[in-house]
Amino acid sequence: MCGIVGFTGRREASPILLEGLRRLEYRGYDSAGLVTSTGSQLHLRKKAGRLSELGKVVSGHPAPGCHGISHTRWATHGGATDNNSHPHLNETNDIALVHNGVIENFAALKHQLQTSGVQFRSDTDTEVLAHLISHYYHGDLVTAVRQALALVKGTYGIAVIAKAEPGVIVGARLGSPLVVGVGADGTYLASDANALAGFAEKVVYLTDRQICVLSETDWEVRDQDLSPVSVSVSDIKNFLGDGDAEKGAFPHFMLKEIYEQPETLANAMRGRLEADNATAHFGGLNLGAQQLRQIDRVVMTACGTSYHAALVGEYLFEEFARVPVEVEYASELRYRNPPMDRNTVVLALTQSGETADTLAALRESKRMGHTTLAICNAVGSSIAREADGGVYLHAGPEIGVASTKAFTSQVAVLAMLALYLGRTRHLSSTQGQRIIADLQALPDVIRKTLECHDQVKLVAQKYAGAKNVLYLGRQYLYPVALEGALKLKEISYIHAEGYPAAEMKHGPIALVDESTPSVFLVPRGNVFDKVMSNMQEIKARGGPVIAIASAGDHEVSAVADDVIEIPDVPEYLQPIVTAIPLQLLAYEIALLCGCDVDKPRNLAKSVTVE
Repeated sequence: MCGIVGFTGRREASPILLEGLRRLEYRGYDSAGLVTSTGSQLHLRKKAGRLSELGKVVSGHPAPGCHGISHTRWATHGGATDNNSHPHLNETNDIALVHNGVIENFAALKHQLQTSGVQFRSDTDTEVLAHLISHYYHGDLVTAVRQALALVKGTYGIAVIAKAEPGVIVGARLGSPLVVGVGADGTYLASDANALAGFAEKVVYLTDRQICVLSETDWEVRDQDLSPVSVSVSDIKNFLGDGDAEKGAFPHFMLKEIYEQPETLANAMRGRLEADNATAHFGGLNLGAQQLRQIDRVVMTACGTSYHAALVGEYLFEEFARVPVEVEYASELRYRNPPMDRNTVVLALTQSGETADTLAALRESKRMGHTTLAICNAVGSSIAREADGGVYLHAGPEIGVASTKAFTSQVAVLAMLALYLGRTRHLSSTQGQRIIADLQALPDVIRKTLECHDQVKLVAQKYAGAKNVLYLGRQYLYPVALEGALKLKEISYIHAEGYPAAEMKHGPIALVDESTPSVFLVPRGNVFDKVMSNMQEIKARGGPVIAIASAGDHEVSAVADDVIEIPDVPEYLQPIVTAIPLQLLAYEIALLCGCDVDKPRNLAKSVTVE
């Protein structure tokens, strides 16, 4: 969501800005823009729509200069129009600003500015900041930024330039990520280090309420009182390794990432399973065995797909570690005051490490004195840096907006954490060794599972015209039903709902008719007979049934209209295996519906606003 890229140095800025934005396209946006400076003039170019549209504008009307800032916008205040696109300028067109986040008190500030005669050109909250900075500007941009931000309530990651200060970029953050890059040809500013890969050699991650000042050859970071602060300088972590940013032989990033899951699962487990001790180990948890034994309760918090992974984690932790678990939407937990004793650990799950609600929930938990852990994919992200300890997924960049490989890697990590915690308590060595063997076999099982793709294509062709779809599963597979429904909604725009299969008769069964298919997750397990009964209830009311079932299960095929077969695995690993055909089904239906699979409408990869 909302990307920022800035550059000041000894090269033309606009190609760098456009390339940086291109690397952030996967985060989701609806307009893009840039502004460069030649000292005597600011050159503004912006356009609603895809980045390619901005590229056409710049190609026809170049933006000269070695100093500039750029932005991809995901609309919050005001529609996706040229005027609402960033950057925003002050009235005299000599200060330009880009902004990620939300200015909560923008309406009051805008009213004050309008009363003083300021004319606004957009419907955004961001333009207020441009005019505020202009109001306080008297030849010192960093001081003007500080004074303007003192009036702001909300979140921000900003980059600002002024015509009167050529070569200078001022950045600031509060609740929205910002990173400084240092390269041989100049200095950089971005909302994500991925945008700087190949340009910068070193990076500095800003923390909340810090301000940075960049010039062509130097940079510094200051606190909110403008006093210099010491910061940690790191080698840039280039997640976009060879081939990661390219689709290769695949038509879409989503399909590529679905097929990467045997490798990403292997990466998640690499070096973390100890067969000799029948356990797992993690270098970044920062909790000893004694501390682990003292945990009385775990609260998992997340949003979206990560929330569904956390629901699977609840089953895993309670079965293997016998620890009570509560799963909370981060957007709810951040505003609640739930009773949690000192032996409660808060575990945040996030792909990007920048999800605003999850970050806020983690910070609130830390403020209350609880130990916080994170499962995260993005090294150097805000949540990864602020949690007391955690585990990286090592899944590589996930470019498709709809999460696939991050979900299965999160579940695999949760299974290993459940094993680790269980082995500090009651779980026997024999049980631990069995779990390790099951986990180690998982990459090959997923390769076999992917062979269902041809079956999935046939099912998709049959049901692509559906307007409503139900997803039903029980126990470990209830969260997967939620995730399968979410995938279909996200990329095909077909209404879908996930339910525990037994709850279907308590209301959702009213939706069942011949045009509403139900996807049943029914591999062999402890509640197999119960789910079969639920399936019969749907069939008795004329509803089409699609079953995700164990290979060769004739009992299921005798009832279901269509069957997608998967390999047999233990119940606690069924969420990973059953997720694969559901991801493929959503993908294939979206293609048939003519949807943009990698960039679905209205969605952002990393939701950094509330």
